[in-house]
Formats: sequence, C-alpha cells, structure tokens
Amino acid sequence: MKHVSVIVPETAVIEAIADPRYLFTAVNQFLEMSGRPSLFTVQLVGLNNEIRLNNNSFSVHTDARIQDIKRTDLIIIPALSGDIPKAVEANKDFVPWITEQYKNGAEVASLCVGAFLLASTGLLRNKKCSTHWGFMNEFRSMYPDVELVDGHIITEEHGLYTSGGANSYWNLLLYLVEKYTDRDTAILAAKYFAIDISRESQSDFMIFRGQKDHEDEPVKNAQTFIEQNYHEKITVDQLAGMQAIGRRSFERRFKKATNNTVAEYIQRVKVEAAKRNFESSRKNISEVMFDVGYTDTKAFRTIFKKITGLTPIEYRNKYNKQAIV
Repeated sequence: MKHVSVIVPETAVIEAIADPRYLFTAVNQFLEMSGRPSLFTVQLVGLNNEIRLNNNSFSVHTDARIQDIKRTDLIIIPALSGDIPKAVEANKDFVPWITEQYKNGAEVASLCVGAFLLASTGLLRNKKCSTHWGFMNEFRSMYPDVELVDGHIITEEHGLYTSGGANSYWNLLLYLVEKYTDRDTAILAAKYFAIDISRESQSDFMIFRGQKDHEDEPVKNAQTFIEQNYHEKITVDQLAGMQAIGRRSFERRFKKATNNTVAEYIQRVKVEAAKRNFESSRKNISEVMFDVGYTDTKAFRTIFKKITGLTPIEYRNKYNKQAIV
C-alpha cells in the first residue's frame, strides 16, 4: 500500500488539492474492478485540522496534521495562489516535515506553482524544475540555484517531480499513476478523466514576457528597442553600439539580466509577434514571416517550432478559427 499525502497549504488552489485525491481514489476503484487490490491510501495533510481557502470561500478539513504522519511514500504539493513570496512564507512550517520525509524515502511532487514551496526546502538545488510559464521569471529570481526548464510539462530527478502550468499537473499525476501501477491503468485513468496522456510540453501555451525585473538600464533600453523593432533585422553589434558597450560585455550583461542570450531574446520576441498574428489575422505563413523580419522560410519554421512546439501551420490552425474556416 502506498501512502499519499496531499498537503493543504494556506492560499492553495482548491482544484490542485481535490484533483489528486480524486484521481488516486479512482485508480483504487479501477484496480478493484480488475480484480486487484487497491494500492493507495490518500490523505489530506495540513498544519491545522481546517484550512480556509480563496478568501474563506472554501473550507478544507484535513485527515491529519503533519505531526501525525510519521511516514509517507508520496507528498503532493498543490499549486499556490496570490502573492507567491507571501504564500511561501505562510507555509514555511511544512518545510522541515517535507525535508524529513524525503530523507526517509518519500518522493515529492509539486503541481504548477507549488514548485515555489518545494524549492524553498532546498531539495531542488542544482536540479531541474518546471512550473507555470507565467511565473518563470519570478521563480528564477527567488531560486537562482534551481535549473528551471522552459516549457516542460514534467521533470523528475532523484524522487522529486514538478509539473508545468495549471491543468498540466494532470500529466504529472498520470505519470505517477503509471509509475506506481502500470501503463494500462494510466491509460484508463487518462480516458476516464479525458486527459491527453501524450502531452509533453506547455510551449504552445506560453506567452513570452521579457524579464525586465532588473536594474541594468542599457539592457532594458535594448529590450525595448528589440520589442519595438522586431520586424527589422537586429544584430548584437547594433544593440551594443547603441548602448556604447563592448559586444562581449553587452552579451554577458544581457544574459545575466534576462536569462536569455541576445539572439534568443530577439527570436522569442519575433515568434511572440508571429503568434499574435496567427491568432488574429487571415495572413498566410509567408506574410506573417515577413512581418516579423524573417526571409528564410525554413529558418522561420525551425525557430517557431523550437519555441512553441508546433509548426506555424499547426499553431495557426489550433488558435485561429477564421483560418480553419
């Protein structure tokens, strides 16, 4: 029997608490229906017996407090909401317990923005991690010693699991079901809950917002220039010269401030503009390509797919109903 502890932090997202409990309970039923014994004991675990969430809209009654759980096999950290640094601080009393359980052999999985609380334990130091694409800049700022992996739905390293944004945590939950049971049971759960079990990236959901939470004004000036002139051909030498900084120094400062090389930043800005164009206009692929400053169809298609996970045609057909018509 596997003991699953779904913790209930202050400011947690209620769905990210209810869904894991629902899934693992349903998997027990699937196993029993196939003549096998149930596998999971699932408990909601908190600092108190009752946790109020979403401005008191919901009240969660825990099955146990953390001091009552001496040993568990899997800890699930749900997504947090609101001001993330404050949410992490409000739930710091979970940290010693999570750390102790991990040292005693438990695995730990964070869902979406729950990665912030997992990272606060120090267990992710120098390890890979995923979280919601909208919080990546804030995560990097708070936990620079964690290797944040852009776009990934799931990461796994040394018994620590993280998931991408919002509902992509279902893919991590299915991954854990397959690990603890088998592929057939995971597929059955995926069909029952109508989840695409094969999805591996959140890239096509991502919206690129350049990291500007820094104090390097020449780099900010360069970012602004790129964003206002993405339709032009922009070079590193051009940007460095505009800021009166040597190329090597400019590239080093740009990477440090934005977590992107200059070339990556230019590509991301151009692709973001192309995505908006595909979503809202009837322009064909070549027209959009020229609008964002590309002249080589193969290069544009390659870069677009690298960043979004989809070809330009696939992206347009997925997000533009007019284009399909």
